[in-house]
Amino acid sequence: MPLSPDAPLAHLVPDTTISQRAKAAIVVRLLINEGADIPLEELPESLQAELTRQMGAMRVIDRATLAHVVEEFADALDAIGLSFPGGIAGALDALEGRISRETAKRLRKEAGVRAAGDPWKRLRALDADALSAIITAESTEVAAVLLSKLDVPKAAALLGQLPGPVARQITYAVSLTADITPDAVDCIGLSLATQLDERRTPAFDTGAAERLGAILNSSSTPTRDDMLDGLQQTDEVLADAVRRAIFTFGNIEERVSPRDIPRILREVDPDSLRIAMAGAEEMGFATARDYILENMSSRMADQLREEIEESGKVKAAEADAAMSTVVAAIRAMEERGELVLNEPEEDDSDAA
Repeated sequence: MPLSPDAPLAHLVPDTTISQRAKAAIVVRLLINEGADIPLEELPESLQAELTRQMGAMRVIDRATLAHVVEEFADALDAIGLSFPGGIAGALDALEGRISRETAKRLRKEAGVRAAGDPWKRLRALDADALSAIITAESTEVAAVLLSKLDVPKAAALLGQLPGPVARQITYAVSLTADITPDAVDCIGLSLATQLDERRTPAFDTGAAERLGAILNSSSTPTRDDMLDGLQQTDEVLADAVRRAIFTFGNIEERVSPRDIPRILREVDPDSLRIAMAGAEEMGFATARDYILENMSSRMADQLREEIEESGKVKAAEADAAMSTVVAAIRAMEERGELVLNEPEEDDSDAA
């Protein structure tokens, strides 16, 4: 007997014999009817096919059975305490940036590129410079597919970086991708992702000049000067880059804005400041000393001058250590985002 649309739900008996596949189909159908965006494409292809066949075989489900399935589904969700990403691909995506690049690269190789997640997701995460390098090395057709798979803003930025003739060729090739198959697009993505995995992963996040600059920045002045002189004789280009990466007491005038001097002085131990200022002239940093004095309050400057005068001549090692303390305070403020150092000016003496 057909059911009346107004029949009370309590009078209906749910069908509790339906399979788990049928229940999954019911839940999916209900969510789609409610407008939910379900990422079914992330399921294995075999499960997508089974779900489709199951939905195709079903007809009408009464309200009592629907309510029973929904309640069972809700209870199952409530019972879940924690879920993990499925397979190595999901695990790598979840741990992106939290494990070393070398470990992630090795795991991708062990599991295969296919198991390393959606290749296009990885490619879309690259910046325009990295994508430009890929396009330059690939054919126009592959470049057109890559461009089509990018977000519109990133695709536009990428086109703007390419030479005009190359950009026009790729733009025209996009119009020829209408008949390309999903399998072909997938193969192109996997191929490009494989190239990413085969690229050499640098062991250090910063360049040689930055690393040497950080090391010499914490060295004593005699050691730093000796190393720079030796490096200048071996590799002038690297030596110049290291000098630009170094920040010492003598660079304060060039790279610290006058308005920041009072804030810096509040971060420095008064005794260290006094010793650093007292030994500055002997160490060849009288200009930096005067710059600091000129950009603090008159009262504090006069008081500090008196203290410098009373200190007399300080040992070079003590002055150097005190200057390192001042520099360390400036660097700490920079790392905390409380201070922005001016970029060092280019040395044009050799260009004349």
